[in-house]
Amino acid sequence: MTRTNIIRVITHPTGSFANRCCLLALFLLVLACSRANAQLAVKTNMLYWATTTPNLGAEVGLGEKTTGQVFFGLNPWRQSGGDHSSLRHWVLQPELRHWFCQKFNGWFVGAHAMGGQYNAGGVDLPLNILHTLEDHRYKGWYIGGGLTAGYQWPLSRHFSLEANIGAGYIYSPYKKYCVYCANDHKDGHRNYVGPTKAALSLVYVFGSNSKSEK
Repeated sequence: MTRTNIIRVITHPTGSFANRCCLLALFLLVLACSRANAQLAVKTNMLYWATTTPNLGAEVGLGEKTTGQVFFGLNPWRQSGGDHSSLRHWVLQPELRHWFCQKFNGWFVGAHAMGGQYNAGGVDLPLNILHTLEDHRYKGWYIGGGLTAGYQWPLSRHFSLEANIGAGYIYSPYKKYCVYCANDHKDGHRNYVGPTKAALSLVYVFGSNSKSEK
């Protein structure tokens, strides 16, 4: 993909709105970090990178056993399947967490919201996941939320490994196109209940993580 095409994708109305959402999320995070002694961590989901989606999350301490997280992912690329192959999308996902032991250490549960846009199709996913994507393209937006559970392992003074999974509800209106006849489409929507997130993240904690503070 050429540099010109990448710029065109990112400056498309979808990409522009995604960038505004990301800036708003970062502003809110900086505001939260202005609290005295707020502990901050940044992270990236390695499972999400497997879909060639750059992603970044930031988490800040809000209380003794409470944190708030904002996660953002943006995939502006064409896939290797050709001109009709795409998994373009963006997602913004805020989350509130309660830790059973200490912040950034051990088990936690949380509640997350999520929203974004997508333009995906012409992709043959493994295990027959979303099999209609191979011959159709879906363009739309989504909003939803759910519950999260996970565990974080401190690895050193600053680095941790985190695994989590979430489930909930998503509402998504869309336009469905035949991959090879882009002008022919059908409107539809989906009410989805099931897994909404899965992450295996590398985490960097500014200052020090809980393990080093013991």
